[in-house]
Amino acid sequence: MNPRPAASSAFSDVMALAGSLVAIAVGMMFAIAGKDAVIVFHGWLFTAAAAIVALIALNRMRGKGPDVDPTAYVDGPVRVATVATVFWGVVGFLVGDIIAWQLAFPILNFDLPWTSFARLRPVHTSAVIFAFGGNALLATSFYIVQRTCRARLAGSWAPWFVIWGYQLFLVLAASGYVLGVTQSKEYAEPEWYVDLWLTLVWVVYFLVFIGTLARRKEPHIYVANWFLLAFIVTVAILHLVNNAALPVSFLGTKSYIIYTGVQDAMTQWWYGHNAVGFFLTAGFLGMMYYFVPKRAERPVYSDRLSIVHFWSLIFLYIWAGPHHLHYTALPDWAQTLGATFSVMLWMPSWGGMINGLMTLSGAWDKLRTDPVIRMLVVSVAFYGMSTFEGPLMSVKAVNSLSHYTDWTIGHVHSGALGWVGFVSFGAVYCLVPWLWGRKGLYSMKLVEWHFWISTLGILLYITAMWVSGILQGLMWRAYDSLGFLEYSFVESVEAMHPFYIIRALGGLLFVIGALLMAWNLWRTVYGEEPADMRDQPRIAAAPELREPAAAVRPLAAE
Repeated sequence: MNPRPAASSAFSDVMALAGSLVAIAVGMMFAIAGKDAVIVFHGWLFTAAAAIVALIALNRMRGKGPDVDPTAYVDGPVRVATVATVFWGVVGFLVGDIIAWQLAFPILNFDLPWTSFARLRPVHTSAVIFAFGGNALLATSFYIVQRTCRARLAGSWAPWFVIWGYQLFLVLAASGYVLGVTQSKEYAEPEWYVDLWLTLVWVVYFLVFIGTLARRKEPHIYVANWFLLAFIVTVAILHLVNNAALPVSFLGTKSYIIYTGVQDAMTQWWYGHNAVGFFLTAGFLGMMYYFVPKRAERPVYSDRLSIVHFWSLIFLYIWAGPHHLHYTALPDWAQTLGATFSVMLWMPSWGGMINGLMTLSGAWDKLRTDPVIRMLVVSVAFYGMSTFEGPLMSVKAVNSLSHYTDWTIGHVHSGALGWVGFVSFGAVYCLVPWLWGRKGLYSMKLVEWHFWISTLGILLYITAMWVSGILQGLMWRAYDSLGFLEYSFVESVEAMHPFYIIRALGGLLFVIGALLMAWNLWRTVYGEEPADMRDQPRIAAAPELREPAAAVRPLAAE
């Protein structure tokens, strides 16, 4: 193994030490002078994290750090993010199932503020979307961009800062929710100082990604990188605009968003819908465009369709947010604009689904023998279903029945569990043997069990919420012969009880599937040979740095 270049390494170590010392000073300021208990706690947490980085930097400056091979890919941060994906996935799914049982049996709130639905619900949404999904995107984006560009990640400390800085953001956000600190904005609950930290992490993430693209040895940029770059850039813009806030005190947690009234609502759902569109769709489409061809050992079905898919999706999605505000104070033309662009999204969304599914042309037999490719393909099917249902629900006539009901919850989870969950599971099942140099997964039978248990859980969940939501909508709009509401709100809640139990059971099955995955990957990483090599599909390992990426084609005209 070749030692790392001394001059550049020493400079990066000095910069890391200087940055960590500044972070220690900021953390100590919050810890000592903070005006409330939560920011004091977060100050000490931030200080401890910065101190660990300072010790590592000092150790490296003394020549005791590990040598780095400049001819190899940078896979250490990818391994950390992969482990974090599994960990946060289990946490997020478990908390989600706990609050599902709380809705069915409110006594499970235990009359404690820290265990109440109101505080655990943002922990669930953030843990699943930003912790599980975000770490999956970090791991796969760093892995994909290196292999498809045949270039190492840019920076020495920067990739590590992105991964561990993001974990610190997640811990600060989740602990703040449990302790009652929130902006009360959907998918954007962290307070101002946590948002600032995420902004810094995200800027470095962008610089690492774009720097790796700039040093690529391939003449073309593969389509997965287009989607990943769009996800990184657009999420940064969404975050900065939606979270613009003024803190009451620089040493306190509380802040106020600069927007008011309908402008605040419009900005929030421009952010909220495009968090779905770019964080949970564009980023994971980048994942799909690498792992489906790689696992199927087939080229992408159509490069031309991938180009059309990318540009039409990117242009149309950004306009669709107003459909969340039908029948509100938002001007009618803006509501109609959002619905129109939502319906237009059918075309690019289904174009991407068709491209993903048709990539298996000539390899459909793998669905019988490889549960990992089956999981990836079913995720694409759920993507198609969710992107049909979403535009349908944006039409005002349908929205008048569906909005504010459990139908929306079912729709969100068909995408979150079926599309985001399954494509992430499939990617992780591919990554772990490659990253840790194993011959295969410990047990393909456990992957089979994971697939079927989780699929059953998803179906129980979304069908219960579909029936529950339509029943809710019909009960809320039912009038008697005198023009009075036929049902009280309490009666509609009472009618939901059996469906909430079914939903919680479905969530429990999904948690069990995630635990099976965690056990399988644990046994894989810690040196267990596959239980039966005959069950292992013959998938080529990840290409070395000097070789082009196998089973994927550059983004070029056909």
